[in-house]
Amino acid sequence: MKFNNISIVGLGYIGLPTAAVFASRKIKVIGVDVNQHAVDTINQGKIHIIEPDLDIMVHAAVSEGYLRATTRPEPADAFLIAVPTPFKNGPTGPHHPDLDYIESASKSIAPTLKKGDLVILESTSPVGATEQMSAWLAEARPDLTFPQTHGEASDIRVAHCPERVLPGHVLRELVQNDRVIGGMTPKCSEAAAVLYKTFVEGECVITNARTAEMCKLTENSFRDVNIAFANELSIICDKLDINVWELIKLANRHPRVNILQPGPGVGGHCIAVDPWFIVSATPDEARLIRSAREVNDSKPEWVINKVKLALADYLQSNPTKTAEDVTIACFGLAFKPDIDDLRESPALEIAKKLSHLHAGPLLVVEPNIEFIPSALEHKAQLVGIDEAQARSEISVILVAHKSFKKHLKNKQDDNLVIDACGM
Repeated sequence: MKFNNISIVGLGYIGLPTAAVFASRKIKVIGVDVNQHAVDTINQGKIHIIEPDLDIMVHAAVSEGYLRATTRPEPADAFLIAVPTPFKNGPTGPHHPDLDYIESASKSIAPTLKKGDLVILESTSPVGATEQMSAWLAEARPDLTFPQTHGEASDIRVAHCPERVLPGHVLRELVQNDRVIGGMTPKCSEAAAVLYKTFVEGECVITNARTAEMCKLTENSFRDVNIAFANELSIICDKLDINVWELIKLANRHPRVNILQPGPGVGGHCIAVDPWFIVSATPDEARLIRSAREVNDSKPEWVINKVKLALADYLQSNPTKTAEDVTIACFGLAFKPDIDDLRESPALEIAKKLSHLHAGPLLVVEPNIEFIPSALEHKAQLVGIDEAQARSEISVILVAHKSFKKHLKNKQDDNLVIDACGM
């Protein structure tokens, strides 16, 4: 089984690195995205996201003719779908999985399919999404057969192979991490494993599509529950006047304890989203997973309340001033350190709420972006570290960027500081 041409639908934080890695193995890759700017940027050998070393790999792939981007799908031997799976209102509430992007991607590639093609859903998805994708494809192409009706004899192979990479280390982890391969039939799994072994140095572990879907959700739910413990612990310690950072350091000296670090919440398109897919499917059973999500989702509001208290303390100490005279600086908008990804970011959520609540100037510092997010436009000012320190009376440290660690240490003597990430 040989794949001469691969099409990757969705050229975002996962799709583009995956396309670049395949192209680096001298395989022709057609990248598909509805964003014309992203397509144009990639075809210039540049990138529209921040990920270490990705710019070098994309430039080489485009220059050598192995990677090309377009807005319309073209024929290929394998199709990888890596589009978003956000929320929408549904029977289980506001966190119902939204499969519209997967449906749209499926219907867009359907006309190009031919017998023997492989279709892989990489998007993090609720259990059953791969089967639903295959049903959409079958509806669009009744002239072809699919695994749900023809099993091993199907014309088209379908599988779910979720990514499990860390932003900032995507290129290395795509290659080195084990890969879960969940085909709708054993032959579907076999075909997908052959494809990924093109570049995966870790083990390709075979299972079925539903288990692969649940595996990704389970991994991120496990992390979410552990972060929720740390975040809840930070709230408890604040009430009991205990330094939570010192406490965790001491508790972690136990050989079987490894408490994570608390923060302003949980962000990103995985940990902040995936657990809700489990809750949505099994609302009566997923009690712990739901509680963890609620703890983490509520942490930004706790940080905002700390800012309100700091503002009240400042005004009490400076009776001649009003809230309009006080400048607040938020340090960090990304969902984790040293990346530009703002998806589901608790830091961004906190900045947005403060922009509505605070009567005075609001400054935001995010060294990994060039333009202020539209949600903060006309409500806050994007500035550098030094300017934020010089102009603000209250500093809210939301993301532990390396540049913050270097410049903020021992420079906050004149400011009230709310440190939400233990920096």
